[in-house]
Amino acid sequence: MEVIVAKNCGFCSGVQNAVDTALSVPAENTYILGELIHNGDVVKRIAERGIKTVEELSEVPDGARLVIRSHGVGKSVYERCAARGIQVVDCTCPFVKRTQSIVARASEAGKTVAIAGHREHPEVKGLVGWCRSDAYVFSSEDDDFSALREKEVVLVSQTTFSEQRFSKIAQNLQKECQKTVEIFGTICYTTICRQREAEEISRLCDAVLVIGGLNSSNTNKLCEIASANCGLVLRLKNADDFGYEKIKFCKRVGVIAGASTPDWQTQEVLCKMEENNAEVQATTVETVAEEAQPAPVAETAEPKVAEEPKLTGMAQVVAAMDNEEGYKKNQIISVRIVSAKDEGIVVSGSQKTDITVPKEDLDCETYSREEWAAKVGEEIEVMVVAKNPVKLSQKMVKKYKEEEALLSKIEAGEEFSVVCTGFNKGGLTAELGTYPVFIPAKEIRTGYVKDLEKYKGKTLRLKLLEIRKDARRKEIIASQRVILEEEMKLREAAKAEREAAFFDSIQVDDIVEGKVERVTNFGAFVSVRGFDCLAHISDLSWTGAKQVTDVLEIGKRYEFKVLKVDRENKKVSIGYKQLQPQPWDLAAEKYAEGEVVHGRVVRIVPFGAFVELEKGIDGLVHVSQISHEWLENPTSVLSIGEEVDAKILAFNPAEHKITLSIKALQPRPEYEPRPERAEGGKPQRNKKGGRRNASPDEEEEYREWTEGGYGGASIADLLGNEDK
Repeated sequence: MEVIVAKNCGFCSGVQNAVDTALSVPAENTYILGELIHNGDVVKRIAERGIKTVEELSEVPDGARLVIRSHGVGKSVYERCAARGIQVVDCTCPFVKRTQSIVARASEAGKTVAIAGHREHPEVKGLVGWCRSDAYVFSSEDDDFSALREKEVVLVSQTTFSEQRFSKIAQNLQKECQKTVEIFGTICYTTICRQREAEEISRLCDAVLVIGGLNSSNTNKLCEIASANCGLVLRLKNADDFGYEKIKFCKRVGVIAGASTPDWQTQEVLCKMEENNAEVQATTVETVAEEAQPAPVAETAEPKVAEEPKLTGMAQVVAAMDNEEGYKKNQIISVRIVSAKDEGIVVSGSQKTDITVPKEDLDCETYSREEWAAKVGEEIEVMVVAKNPVKLSQKMVKKYKEEEALLSKIEAGEEFSVVCTGFNKGGLTAELGTYPVFIPAKEIRTGYVKDLEKYKGKTLRLKLLEIRKDARRKEIIASQRVILEEEMKLREAAKAEREAAFFDSIQVDDIVEGKVERVTNFGAFVSVRGFDCLAHISDLSWTGAKQVTDVLEIGKRYEFKVLKVDRENKKVSIGYKQLQPQPWDLAAEKYAEGEVVHGRVVRIVPFGAFVELEKGIDGLVHVSQISHEWLENPTSVLSIGEEVDAKILAFNPAEHKITLSIKALQPRPEYEPRPERAEGGKPQRNKKGGRRNASPDEEEEYREWTEGGYGGASIADLLGNEDK
């Protein structure tokens, strides 16, 4: 028996992408809208991962992950997902996407959309969902097209529709319509290739086996085409439906598989045929359909008869299928444990080939042959880490799932950390497990970063910007700047809230407690309820302070009085001295009239000298009380800084005045007759230039002076006396 196998068997690129995605995406909280592909065995395998298939979007929880199958969906599905926070994993076939775009543009332009296809097919339902108004769906050239007679029509096709039927529908629609009919050949080129192969193979063979899900539209089309040319066409869901008795007398048998049929199902059928007939020889048909492009819609493509195929062995055909459409690197597959050996376990995968998984690649702390032997018959998940030969690892599945779980959290906005491993002119590079990470230069911090090299080896706190995907890997693009900006905003908001609460709770004259945080030459910054207030140096001591640390100690807590609150400019002035007693408040307890005190001359004026008794308390020694002799100027007998003893003649603490006398402590000189006044009325002077000694009566009549102000006399008094 000779077997001819169609070259274009197995998954098309769109279906392959959808299946690979479903086998690799995290299963937790993941849903598929509608059956992923029309193949029960593949759907079952996906379901065993824990991914749920639903028929309505309402069955998907908010915030879940939704896989859109290759058939695509209507525009409203994307909008509803966005509104409910559902993460879309879009596996729509690129050819379907193109058709959706054509339909959407035509509908926007006010044209009528006509679709050649089956109204209940999910792809057609999705196309209708991109139209602003109703679309017309035709599945046969015999349908009634009269409703479109007066309309401008755009015609597209379901990507898996019959090429010949689409051509006939287009011809009949053009005949019926009186206005323009734009025709777009949107049947997928792989569908055209498969249909032409089916045409060729069915003409060459006594029987044709068509393998694929019984509800697969494209597979049923292949069956329909083959049935038109061959009297014995067997429709097989999988190898379980195959019965050798039906074809055992055939000399040449064709094998065709739909776009939703995995290669391993085709291989199982071929292997079953070989088991029943050791003389079975298999070949692939080299067909011009491989290079086919969509045929002109107005013409029916005539099938070309293939040249006589070159025969090869069945094993070679199966091996070739393994190499082309077999295991994919990094693919996670389910395998069944066959046996356990010292070096590892033996498993049987989907391609019926026993493979040894080394013990170091098993997910166990210590390998025990006996423990694994007890698990014979069980299924485990492994990852394909190499091909030709195939190498499997259970540990990599665990690592992959951990990384995928982490990636899901990162996609949800969770912060993560990496150590910078390098840089380029665009930014920094790092790794998160097996994922490469790239941080653009502008995303490192809020300001411009000139020297990228200094970040090498440093830990970065990051948040995801996007995940770039290509055929080989996923690359994480992340930012540290967004974290820093978020934290800055939070700090500013918290600060503003604290400030508002602080200013609501503080008033002038309040007594508050604060901690001295830092000092300057003009004052101290004090933390009061977490807010910095200024205690100016002039408000620290009644007697004046040369430096802040003379009064306050950094780190210590003191009580202060609130002097000024400026909410607009966020400033509060406080004073320390206002809560301390002034020197004059205690003066009454220390001084009394008639007492002798000791002090230091701090300033001299024409009418006398001021003597400091203590910090903040000065007494005035009138010029007449300095000496028993007449003095023109106090500086003739006193100097600044000189220490003297004096007697308190008068004491008025309420007005802050003390009148002192130095001469009261000196012996009184003997009386000298008062000399006659010279011309002009001036008293006569002695030979030393001094005035003669006054009489006791004159002595008591010392010159009048006005007391008041700081230190015994106001500034106005002092200036007034000096002018006299």
